[in-house]
Amino acid sequence: MIYTTINASIQAGKQILRIYERDFNIQTKADESPLTEADLASNEVINSFLKETGVPIISEENKQLDFFGRKGWKKCWIVDPLDGTKEFIKRNGEFTVNIALVEEGRPVLGVIYVPVTKELYYGDVRQGKAWKIKVEDESNVDSLLIEENEISPSNKETKDIVRVVGSSSHMNDETMTYVEGLKKEYDTVEIVSKGSSLKFCLVAEGKADVYPRFAPTMEWDTAAGQAICESVGLSVIDKGTNAPMLYNRGNLLNNYFLVQ
Repeated sequence: MIYTTINASIQAGKQILRIYERDFNIQTKADESPLTEADLASNEVINSFLKETGVPIISEENKQLDFFGRKGWKKCWIVDPLDGTKEFIKRNGEFTVNIALVEEGRPVLGVIYVPVTKELYYGDVRQGKAWKIKVEDESNVDSLLIEENEISPSNKETKDIVRVVGSSSHMNDETMTYVEGLKKEYDTVEIVSKGSSLKFCLVAEGKADVYPRFAPTMEWDTAAGQAICESVGLSVIDKGTNAPMLYNRGNLLNNYFLVQ
């Protein structure tokens, strides 16, 4: 499962870059979000790898089964073949391939791959470990999952500053209220910005301390990031249930959540 997931993300990333480096078509989906050739090409590659595992797949770009058809699944893959399509269109490099394996509603492993930088984040919840590696030689990836490439979050309780993942230019009222509350606990509140699921990675590798997401997301936006964060001891708490976020729900739209 580990190397199937990693290889799928790397090969999907190659397809994305081929399209990224030329002119490409942009469509608009029913929810008014953008869709490019790269989303579809990446999805095709990932499906070709994951279908070999026999585990059903929930992907943003696959036709979604209703809950009756999937509620009995003990395991499933949750995939965003191109997370950050808007970043892709802007050509700022902050887009990712997200793949997570979910068992009994909980993410157990996750991969987030950044095609432009060839950085790969991998988390294994059962091992309680996560890694960040640079994929220079894809045949050598397994040798890079070693202690020196492990990541860990910061210990914000010992600091006078807290780094919050958000937008320095615009935040909604709920996020601003949360940030104002942090100002009562810390001398300095710093806003750290990043696109796509890399927001989770910032917290997991200690470059930020907390990620409040008080805006809509879907399960495929968060499952891989949650796996990586939980692998390093962080919590991803559903603000609707005050418990860890669960997956393969009847409604694939997430509640607001907090990573810390």
